[in-house]
Amino acid sequence: MRPRAHSPRPPTGWGAVATAVLVVVTASSACSSSDSTDASAVDPTTAVTDSTDQPTTQPAPDTTEPAAEPGRDTTEPNATNPDTAEPVATEPGPGTTETERPGVAPERFTGTDEEFYAPPDPLPAGEPGDLIRIMDLSENDGTASVKVMYHSRDAQDRDRPVTGVITYPTGEAPTGGWPVVATAPGTTGIAAQCAISRIIQGQPAPDWGVDGVRVITDYIGLGPTGGPLHPYLSKPSEGHSVIDGVRAARNLAEAQAGTTWLSVGHSQGGHGALSASELAADYAPELELAGTLALAPAALLDRVYGGADPTVTGVLTAMSLYGGAGEHPKISIDDYVSPELAAAADVFETGCLAEITGSLAGLAAGGRLFTNDPRTTEPASSVLLASDVGNVAVAAPLFLVSGTADDLVVIDRFQDTFARFCAAGQVTELLVVDGATHDSIIGDTADQTAAWLNARLVDDQPVDSCTAPS
Repeated sequence: MRPRAHSPRPPTGWGAVATAVLVVVTASSACSSSDSTDASAVDPTTAVTDSTDQPTTQPAPDTTEPAAEPGRDTTEPNATNPDTAEPVATEPGPGTTETERPGVAPERFTGTDEEFYAPPDPLPAGEPGDLIRIMDLSENDGTASVKVMYHSRDAQDRDRPVTGVITYPTGEAPTGGWPVVATAPGTTGIAAQCAISRIIQGQPAPDWGVDGVRVITDYIGLGPTGGPLHPYLSKPSEGHSVIDGVRAARNLAEAQAGTTWLSVGHSQGGHGALSASELAADYAPELELAGTLALAPAALLDRVYGGADPTVTGVLTAMSLYGGAGEHPKISIDDYVSPELAAAADVFETGCLAEITGSLAGLAAGGRLFTNDPRTTEPASSVLLASDVGNVAVAAPLFLVSGTADDLVVIDRFQDTFARFCAAGQVTELLVVDGATHDSIIGDTADQTAAWLNARLVDDQPVDSCTAPS
């Protein structure tokens, strides 16, 4: 397969979010020597330029279950008999139809966009990747996009609803079906309203220069209302969300998706893509991972580097603590947080990334987030380390990409991540772009990443920078 002519950039708005973090963190870090640092003096909304003209933070959704929700089947959801693989006969409610795929009968949802994110109560039984509902978004330029809700599993093996976007070619698929490009999104927040599918407002999933089916997941805890916060940087929850998004695409008959897939992500998404890669062989042996692309991935979660890294690490550790507490009951937030962080913690529920950094960057820069650092204090430290990546090798090759001017995932962290993968025996190609930033690296390397991904689909021999002469 050949790279597509257009850029494989993720949907508009991701760069704006990264810019907001950089501006807020840099401003706070510069002021960290003063006890009078006031995070509220930095207005994160002024640091965001979002060309979609959509707010990067939407109002928190109403989690109250309506008595009779428009466009939603209020009768018992369709289910599948696990013994016969035949659909249980139930009548679809108003505004819903059944798909034609044998054994699967998700809702064809026609209600409002906000109503889509209220999961059925009770949640119908389903295997990981089984579709719960589908909402048509658009069809143009030979592709169609749908918003989906599907089953996945969190770190406690609980059945959780996950949302995302699937974009697929409407033409005839090649023999064996289309390859699937699964995108793990970057950091947006940890509350339901921060889901990437809400932010991109109906745009298609990114293609990264590959002809095929494209999936972008919202991750467990983002998108659907009424559940715990997103367990930020949780390897099982991120990895399962990505992998089950591929399964969901295969369960969407009209997508004609095959078993071959690619795992792709930037920043938190780099961690998510790597998590999926490392979990895939055991969790989804029916799928064939061809390669993983991780740009500026979050990794080495127990370490702190120079520059703005202590401030960035502090804010993200706070997100991990508050999100992870809903996934690990043994973690008590009060054992770790300072009174100042506790007083500001409502922002995790009400805001998204810009609001979180605006509220916490000053505390992080001044070392005032924690009484006991979750990175070094049990049981949170063990949970955090269990979610790190790079300690195992998988059969599929890896492409690690970053820039020397990245102030969010600093280049020293990235180079140490590369060294860890090499030590584990992972076939890894390295690309470092001089002067590229956390935001610009995606566009700066679009041609190289598209060529690398397409080469994986035709079994070209991968380059291993770990064994290349220095």
